[in-house]
Amino acid sequence: MMKRAFGLFFVFIVTMTVSAPWATSEQEGGGIPSFNPGPPAKGAKLPPILGKDQLWQDDSQLSYQTHAYELAAKIPVIIHQQPCYCFCDRTMNHNSLHSCFEGTHGAHCGVCLKELYYSYMQYKKGRTAAQIRKGIIAGEWNEIDLEKAAAIN
Repeated sequence: MMKRAFGLFFVFIVTMTVSAPWATSEQEGGGIPSFNPGPPAKGAKLPPILGKDQLWQDDSQLSYQTHAYELAAKIPVIIHQQPCYCFCDRTMNHNSLHSCFEGTHGAHCGVCLKELYYSYMQYKKGRTAAQIRKGIIAGEWNEIDLEKAAAIN
């Protein structure tokens, strides 16, 4: 009986130890996805944003998807400094929102698209990358309506 109780207690402790960092990191702000705290080093070049013509055939794309790539190419240094809350940093080794638009991932992910449009709109209002990041972390990007986003310039 004592061995069984000890065994259950041990399993409980191991389970709590393994799951606790994930649970507490989200609650304490440690769950912020990867981002770059500043612009790239002087002289360093960011990987290019995928061109909208490189996405797919014209008859199978939504205007807000391709328009996002056009806007991303206008603000690469800004999106280089933003986290991406689809958590692609954990699954695809992305290091910022910029990474999402270096390939086709950004076109297929509503989170990436909304964050891109949010970043662009805030940039046009004169916000700094750090101010935009604060809004992204606060979840303000959730307010973006992708169906209306293609009209954003």
